[in-house]
Amino acid sequence: MTASVLHIGKFFPPAHGGMERFLADLVRAQRAGGVDAAALVHGTPLPDDPDWLIRVPVKGSLLYTPLAPGFRGALSAAIRRFRPDLLHLHLPNPSALWALSLAAARDLPWVVHWHSDVVGPRDHGAVNAAYRVYRPFEQAVLEHADRIIVTSPPYLKASEPLAGWRDACAVIPLGLDLHRLPDDPGPAPPDLWPPGVLRLLSIGRLSHYKGYETLVRAVAGMNGVHLVIVGEGESRAELERLIADTTPAGQSPRVTLAGAASGAEKWAMLAACDVFCLASRVRTEAFGLAVLEAMRYARPCLVSDLPGSGLPWLVESSGAGRTVPPDDIPAWRDAIAAMGSEPDRARAMGRAGRKAAFSRFDIRTCEHAVRDLYAGMDLAIPADAPPEQPMMVIPARDEAETIGAVVEALRAEGWKHIVVIDDQSRDDTAQCASRAGAVVLSATLPLGAWGATQTGIRYALRRGFRQVVTLDADGQHEPAHVRDLLQAARGSDVVIGACTGRGSRLRKIAWGYFRFITGFGIEDITSGFRCYNSAACEVLTGVEATLFDYQDVGVLLLLRANGLKITEVPVEMNERANGHSRVFANWWRVARYMAESTLLCCARWHPKHYGR
Repeated sequence: MTASVLHIGKFFPPAHGGMERFLADLVRAQRAGGVDAAALVHGTPLPDDPDWLIRVPVKGSLLYTPLAPGFRGALSAAIRRFRPDLLHLHLPNPSALWALSLAAARDLPWVVHWHSDVVGPRDHGAVNAAYRVYRPFEQAVLEHADRIIVTSPPYLKASEPLAGWRDACAVIPLGLDLHRLPDDPGPAPPDLWPPGVLRLLSIGRLSHYKGYETLVRAVAGMNGVHLVIVGEGESRAELERLIADTTPAGQSPRVTLAGAASGAEKWAMLAACDVFCLASRVRTEAFGLAVLEAMRYARPCLVSDLPGSGLPWLVESSGAGRTVPPDDIPAWRDAIAAMGSEPDRARAMGRAGRKAAFSRFDIRTCEHAVRDLYAGMDLAIPADAPPEQPMMVIPARDEAETIGAVVEALRAEGWKHIVVIDDQSRDDTAQCASRAGAVVLSATLPLGAWGATQTGIRYALRRGFRQVVTLDADGQHEPAHVRDLLQAARGSDVVIGACTGRGSRLRKIAWGYFRFITGFGIEDITSGFRCYNSAACEVLTGVEATLFDYQDVGVLLLLRANGLKITEVPVEMNERANGHSRVFANWWRVARYMAESTLLCCARWHPKHYGR
């Protein structure tokens, strides 16, 4: 069992937010269970903070992100002070990326708690541009993580950033300390709802993704209902104008913006309302802890049926209410009316939700699952035996026309593990590969053919694969010959699939020159159809291997310099084998390629040092 854990979070109560409430409850539950848990977060230190909580002052905010220049130093100091056995990083949180820059942090095992993808408004260019900068570091954190906790099965299935790391993911639903919420929270603040109405309540930040506009427009055309929205945020002025515009002349508004509320006030309103509503329109709403609080008080819930979010899963799997299409005002109006016209059914939904909250979503249930995940992280002994099959690695750029057929042909031959590295394609390469059944890694920065191949090899190594087979994405290789490569690999570290009859006159001239300067007795010296064993993969993911532009000659020279045995086997290729080559398209490109290979050979790995 892990003795000491350092959580890296965004904020901590009394800061508002579901992520903050969950972190506080989890740390306290872990400490009650014997884990020496501490937390590093943003915020101004408070006099009554426990000694295991460190808040780092925030100097400002940019694009919803707190700016805390002292966070890296605080993380370094926290590692020295608490001497954790494990880092537990809660994402999204740009400050957590500082862990990548500290050797003391990198030396520890990591668990990443994936609360949500970064999903901004489609028209918010600044957020989208910032995420393009953030994403490579986010992916680096995921690559370093030993385990990744995702909060619901639908979110794991739909999350594009997690697509390449699903083997490391475990689904552990969020929980709250439901006993912290009082059974009798007292009366709600007076005059929130007029007498004799169906009392609707929604709680959350007044933000673009919460869908409050949908609720306001839905209740505007209804009699006998009144909606109270609790929270503050950047959308308040816009909502005030919308409420005024949708209120008929001479009538009272059917919506009240109640502003921020204390915990006690919020719990009292939850206990007093008839229906809890959450109309979120973006997958930033990944789970819905406010819904869980409503379930604790046996309130029936109406929530958006957001594809890929855990929100509808939470309500539907608990029988706690109904889901409604996001932004569909008539559907929301009908759902609200149904709750009012079927009170017995609504109360039954509330009771089912309360039962599920205490049986499935209490923080103790969550803490036990996290404890089991920690306990299984014996990093010296892999949790599973290495996969028996090799990993198929396919670099691809603008190969939508062929990549689907390549993946399907490999699967038809019985190969289960296929990863496609989409190198900034401008077409539907990634979608075609995914539909065909491959895992797709999408590059944020241009990689080139060798960089993409290297990324796939790293991916395979982290998942315990002992062999990697690389193929081109244009369909020139015959999947049936993969077995020929594997048969030859029983006595070699590297096997090249050679098709000496292919290629243009320029390609064959280049091959002859490469054989002359390198001393290789290999016919097809530029074939990308290769099998590497684990020793070769370790060499090819090292720093020196990242210097290559092409995988062909330089990679072979590096492998030979490390004493690895290279074998060639004849294979057949289809009609695409004589197609257009980007490298050997003209004399200029051939001359440049030959010059680069000559420099590699003469300056670094001359064959006289390693034998012919």
